[in-house]
Amino acid sequence: MASNGWCWIFKDARKDKGQDDFLGNVVLRLKDLHCRTDQWYQLEPRTETYPNRGHCHLQFLLTHKKRTTTCSRTQPSYTVHRHLLQQLVSYEILQHQAGSISWDGELSRHASTVLYLHATQKDLSDFHQVMAQWLAYSKLYQSLEFNSNCLLHQITSIEYQWVQERLRPEQKAELAESFQSLLTYGVSLIRRYRIIFPLSVPRSKERLQSLLRVLVQMCKTKAFHELCTPSPNLPQMVSMALKSGTTEWFHMQKEHLKPIMKSMEENGKALSRLLLEVIEDLQQCQKIWNKFFISTLKLNIFSIAYLELESLVAEHVQEQLHEVDSSMSKPTAECLFQLYMNLQELYRMKDFLPRRDGPLALSNFHQWFKEAVPQWLHKAYCTALERAQRAVQMDQLKPFGEHNKHSTSTVDLSTCYAQIVKTWQQLSWPDPEEAFMIMVKLVEDMCKISLMYCRLIKERAEALSLSEQNEGEAANRLCIVVNNIKQLRVLILKLPTQLDWAQLEQRTGAIIGRQQIQHTLHNQLDSTVSCLDHEVRDVVQALATKLEKGIGRHIQELSSSSNNQEPEDSIIPLMRFLESELQYLNEHLVQENFKSLLTLLWHHTLSVLSAAAAPQVPSAQHYRRLHCALKSLELCFYAEGCGLPMEILHTAAFQSLETHLALCSATSRKLIQKYFSNRIQQQLDTSSEKFGAVTIKALYRPSEQKLHVEVLNAANLIPLDSNGSSDPFVQLTLEPRHEFPEVVARTTQCKRNELHPLFDEAFDFWIPPEKCRQEGACLLLTVFDYDTLGSNDLEGEAFFPLCHLPGLNDEEDEADMARVPQTRLPLTHPNPTGDEILRLLESRKGDREAQAFVKLRKQRAKQSKQTQSKEME
Repeated sequence: MASNGWCWIFKDARKDKGQDDFLGNVVLRLKDLHCRTDQWYQLEPRTETYPNRGHCHLQFLLTHKKRTTTCSRTQPSYTVHRHLLQQLVSYEILQHQAGSISWDGELSRHASTVLYLHATQKDLSDFHQVMAQWLAYSKLYQSLEFNSNCLLHQITSIEYQWVQERLRPEQKAELAESFQSLLTYGVSLIRRYRIIFPLSVPRSKERLQSLLRVLVQMCKTKAFHELCTPSPNLPQMVSMALKSGTTEWFHMQKEHLKPIMKSMEENGKALSRLLLEVIEDLQQCQKIWNKFFISTLKLNIFSIAYLELESLVAEHVQEQLHEVDSSMSKPTAECLFQLYMNLQELYRMKDFLPRRDGPLALSNFHQWFKEAVPQWLHKAYCTALERAQRAVQMDQLKPFGEHNKHSTSTVDLSTCYAQIVKTWQQLSWPDPEEAFMIMVKLVEDMCKISLMYCRLIKERAEALSLSEQNEGEAANRLCIVVNNIKQLRVLILKLPTQLDWAQLEQRTGAIIGRQQIQHTLHNQLDSTVSCLDHEVRDVVQALATKLEKGIGRHIQELSSSSNNQEPEDSIIPLMRFLESELQYLNEHLVQENFKSLLTLLWHHTLSVLSAAAAPQVPSAQHYRRLHCALKSLELCFYAEGCGLPMEILHTAAFQSLETHLALCSATSRKLIQKYFSNRIQQQLDTSSEKFGAVTIKALYRPSEQKLHVEVLNAANLIPLDSNGSSDPFVQLTLEPRHEFPEVVARTTQCKRNELHPLFDEAFDFWIPPEKCRQEGACLLLTVFDYDTLGSNDLEGEAFFPLCHLPGLNDEEDEADMARVPQTRLPLTHPNPTGDEILRLLESRKGDREAQAFVKLRKQRAKQSKQTQSKEME
């Protein structure tokens, strides 16, 4: 046998004389040999000359000489095999490079060969080998920890090969003892799973899950139920172990976190740290361990741990809080707030319980902290107040970002409010009535901070402006101030939503009326918003006042400019000034504040223009400049829809001023046309026939450019003669006269002693159609009472608009007079108080046409007075 592990076997042909002949050889490797081998092998030639050398039948049997050891003589082969296995496994675990915990249960090749040879020589069955492995591994597992998956494989193999009759009584007892020992040890590991299987160590979850599977599988086997009677209840054992282990862990953590200095502050901090450990442990139970225990044992480990820890925490916290008196210090109150928050988080975890019987020990834990609530609220208020004051002191009243129009203090103020809102949300006070009182205090504090901020930010702007003496910078700071206050207003209005007043009102509906909620919460908030609005208006008014001076100055310069200058050119300085200032303010003010400023400036501008358009200024060119300025300012303030809307611009003051300026800037002829348009409209608006009426028919024939008028009758005339009657006749003229200079007046016959005269006369006027469409073009019918001795008395006058003539707009040249309807026109008198247009015309002393028209209308007004005086007589 060669030293290199090869076995050479020769077969020679023996001779009596001479050298033996070589027949062939067989080469075998030792690692290929087994304990028992019986096989034919082919003989290999020395050379390839004669390849076929035949076969050789060989039998191998491996034995050892020391067969009579003490162990083999006193113990059965099965026990010897188990002891040998235990020694090999111990050696493997101790020699494993990565440590015993990571060993997977696999033996080395040499150890497996030795065990195989021993089992073969002792004729051990597969079942006894597996049982020996189980006994060895389960015992070693209790002293040298390793991967328990190998135990799962062995217990499964025992279940498949279980035959009780093949075991001797001592073997049964040994197997039962291994079951009971592993069960006790496994449950003890589960009881201390927080220490044995910490999540900080890799593969801890897999190790615990593997242990649970082994215990469950072991307790389910036939062997366990037959040998371990009565069979223990594994879920019950684990549940009790988890409860006791949880209690032990809590007391261990409590001792570990016990403060060295015995003060209330230190005790509070220790309690908070303990609660954090408890909460973290419960989170691990709920998120990690629960699925393992439920899938294997149908046990909710979170429920077991929570009910145990919740009761222990409640007892311990109450015991510690008994030492706190009502006059607690600020550090103590702060520690209690953190403790309250941790208890609240712990109590909220009850929602993960599958079911709950009866109240929990922490159900009313908030009552333990009632005396500390006022100090908590005061602390929140003082912190927010100090932060707001510090923010204003540091604020340079400059936009803190490219797209922002308010300064840094609003950001800090928003953070202050957010912290107070967070305090309310953190408290989440369960008692509705007490929660309402807390809400009232929080809202009151936030409103105080708002008003304090308004005062401080205005003082800050004033202080910065005094140090620089720069009007531009001062205006810019005012813009920032008003934007800041507006932003604060937005924050205040968000409070009902952020504090969830609707939910609070629903909670307190049974004990607090809606009227009380409105009075204590909504009214207080509305009052603060009103104060903020007042502050905004004050600052906007201050900005507007600075601009009003410039607007007034430019309008004054506009009023005093030369009449030779075109109106469009004279308003350029005003528009440049206003556009520049408004563009600056639009860039520095938020949109709502900018529109408020525009509204103030618009009203001021209208008042300044109205003062400049006083009646004592007679120049029409001056009025045209003002009217041009008004229309340009309207477009400037409208700003293509980005400024004030038209409904705000077109106020009654604007309409009145625009009408006045339009009248004043018009030519005399335009005013005369406007006068007749007004008289026509006044006649249409009245239905009274106080002075009687006249009936006519009128038709325009385009082919002849002729107006045909038939004066039919008059009715209900006023008796102006001493006999109680009148002598009426009708004068027909086309007005205004400058539109119809060549058309002479026409007159009907006089009807003696008639108050209802029948004229039935026709008249023709040759006029072009475009003249009929002019503004104010009308047929003036004046009814006089003929007087032989003096001037004729005025019965009244009527105006028929030519633009409404039948036939004027018809495509056919000829129209049938018979189908033209009669028109009954009520007689009217001039306005006894005078007319604005006539006053404007009268003021134009150098205009002969205007003066002639005014003289004629004054004469008509005088006749009207005489008529009315006779009527009274």
